[in-house]
Amino acid sequence: MHHLSWLAALALLGAGALAGMINAIVGSGSLITFPTMVGIGLSPLVANVSNNVGLVFGNFSGVYGYRRELVGQSARIRSLTPWSAAGGLLGAGLLLWHPSAFKHVVPFLVLLGVAMVIVQPRLTRALSAREGRRDEGGAVLRVSIFLTGIYGGYFGAAQGVILLALLLIGVNDHVQRLNALKNTAVGMVNLLAGILFVAFAPVNWVAAGIVAISSIAGGQAGATLGRRLPAPVLRGVIVIGGLAIAGYLLR
Repeated sequence: MHHLSWLAALALLGAGALAGMINAIVGSGSLITFPTMVGIGLSPLVANVSNNVGLVFGNFSGVYGYRRELVGQSARIRSLTPWSAAGGLLGAGLLLWHPSAFKHVVPFLVLLGVAMVIVQPRLTRALSAREGRRDEGGAVLRVSIFLTGIYGGYFGAAQGVILLALLLIGVNDHVQRLNALKNTAVGMVNLLAGILFVAFAPVNWVAAGIVAISSIAGGQAGATLGRRLPAPVLRGVIVIGGLAIAGYLLR
């Protein structure tokens, strides 16, 4: 289905803007856009790949918005993001290799994403309070980032939440700088997975295009206003939407 009603297009426009904002701040915007795409009639697989392609632009909008926090992190980017990228390619490849399995596992992936969003505030506070220098080049951190990339390439909802938690454990720096690093790594995962999906998957280009345009604006708004917005409200929207779509898919 490439044609969308004006109401569906409007819903996607709002969902994309909100997702771009949430991805820049928290990292779980797919739990807004994915349910919206399923709700307007796309199959879970088409919704997943179209959502990924559309949100690539919003991801990099968020990276640009957090560019000041990336200053001085070029060595980390070169050291850690290739592990995210490799995992993203593998995850996308797994989805393309056995796409029929996706509809069976996606409700549980949505519930995992919702759970991560619920625990994220407490987890961030606990981890950011840790003191002492950690091993930023450790094998455990890199393998964990790689595994998160696999999840991100396959589905992606809340991969940013998981990745930020890993960075807070493994890297000694301020949470906002690590959030900027997280945005960069997630952007690479979605970009490489998106390239594979464009080449080999059934992308709904109308839906992806609407999300792309609106998520760019949302990414800028999230980077600019993220520290002032009521994060509990954003998380509440994500949790309610995620639980609703999980219940719908488990019918």
